[in-house]
Amino acid sequence: MFAKAFRVKSNTAIKGSDRRKLRADVAAAFPTLGTDQVSALVPGKEELNIVKLYAHRGDAVTVYVCGGNPILFELEKNLYPTVYTLWSYPDLLPMFTTWPLVLEKLVGGADLMLPGLVVPPPGLPQVQKGDLCAIALVGNRAPVAVGVAAMSTAEMLTSGLKGRGFSVLHTYQDHLWRSGDKSSPPSLAPPALDAPDVNEEKGSVQADPALQGDMRRLTLEGEDKENGEVQQQMCGEKSLSEATEDAGVRGPNPDPTDSKTLQEQMDELLQRCFLHALKCQVKKADLPLLTSTFLGSHMFSCCPEGRQLDIKKSSYKKLSKFLQHMQQEQMIQVEELSRGVESIVAVDWRHPRKGSVLEGREVRTIIINYAKKNDLVDADNKNLVKLDPILCDCILEKNEQHTVVKLPWDSLLTRCLERLQPAYQVTFPGQEPIVKKGKICPIDITLAQRASNKKVTVVRNLEAYGLDPCSVAAVLQQRCQASTTVTPAPGAKDSLQVQVQGNQIHHLSRLLLEDYQLPRKYIQGLEKAPKPSKKK
Repeated sequence: MFAKAFRVKSNTAIKGSDRRKLRADVAAAFPTLGTDQVSALVPGKEELNIVKLYAHRGDAVTVYVCGGNPILFELEKNLYPTVYTLWSYPDLLPMFTTWPLVLEKLVGGADLMLPGLVVPPPGLPQVQKGDLCAIALVGNRAPVAVGVAAMSTAEMLTSGLKGRGFSVLHTYQDHLWRSGDKSSPPSLAPPALDAPDVNEEKGSVQADPALQGDMRRLTLEGEDKENGEVQQQMCGEKSLSEATEDAGVRGPNPDPTDSKTLQEQMDELLQRCFLHALKCQVKKADLPLLTSTFLGSHMFSCCPEGRQLDIKKSSYKKLSKFLQHMQQEQMIQVEELSRGVESIVAVDWRHPRKGSVLEGREVRTIIINYAKKNDLVDADNKNLVKLDPILCDCILEKNEQHTVVKLPWDSLLTRCLERLQPAYQVTFPGQEPIVKKGKICPIDITLAQRASNKKVTVVRNLEAYGLDPCSVAAVLQQRCQASTTVTPAPGAKDSLQVQVQGNQIHHLSRLLLEDYQLPRKYIQGLEKAPKPSKKK
């Protein structure tokens, strides 16, 4: 808006009544400001001017100037802070971060596009379309621009961070800033983030706040075969009520690096909201329940904060088709009680659910209880378990069906665990655990030779551990004093890799092992570090 010179219509000292009204307007527009802060921003005795001007596009703007600096501007009865004000109150607005090179474009009048955002480890701030936001640069919390969100945070993530994110109204170095004292942004440290304090015990890696870094707290539920025990999360069966709780119905924010398509993520969200609504919202006395009421009053309210349930973006496209699928799964019964109007008339509250997450200890408990309940423990040797038809079908090969009649406990448990699909769980602060099928891939560090015969260090799979590749690249660039680039990882969908000029594995080792305190077993390639030169 102020990328080009504006025309001043009038410049007058503010009246006492207008000053009081401005204070009230500021308090209403920015409720996070306390009374003392409002009084400091709009002082009672200092000189305060009202400047009415026309922007280069003809917009009529009212600017409030205090101490020679513009502190606020009003457009179409909406009040906005300038960068001078935000430098004193950096937490006044939700803050998004971009790269320093983007600032030049913003000053020139461009809007901020979503690919230019830097996603911090805790995730993007939660905003709605039309919300006022501040924009800062990597490494400094002092805002350099003020804009309006073109879409909600949920829509940003759903779009894969593509498209226009913010309509920029005012920036550092634009003509409104130039009308003040032209001071530079102060150096404000980014907020301290949770950094990992890793403790491995019974297959978990716990991270507690202790160290400043670019990583969220994480918990990795994986394998640990210490003392002959396997602590691996598996996909098994639970009742409907258990499944809704353990499947994380409330759900995490969408992960832009998730290998699932947006449609698959929406299918998963749809099913989670469905299960959660049945478990926590709908009672037997509510039946029959209009399907439209079930969606609007129950399923939508079960949608996690920051997510938006949109059936049209799922593979089902329509609610009736989704509920028909759930009826085929024998979870609910849907009938047309009046012409063209469907209702849920019955719910199987004890319906078993496949695909729920089970930890290794839960699997062992289930098997042990089953064996004891059905008198399968051998009376002569308590270390052996007799195999009934169900256990035979679950764990024996075809050629063993008529030859193996008993198994030791450890062999029985191991076979059961091997039949289940492995999964891992990552937990970030303030979010429900993210569970993914398969085994977690380690961070992969390799050395590559470029055409110029120069070596580069390549790091992949940072996202699985909550590390933002762009943030890691920025840290490495400073520590190594070498150029870094972030590019799409070959053969990996929606994944990025970091390239650093030279063999920088020593720096990476200290960053990942010491600063982020990741267990060494989750990092491969550290052995490729350059060997120290021998002293003569």
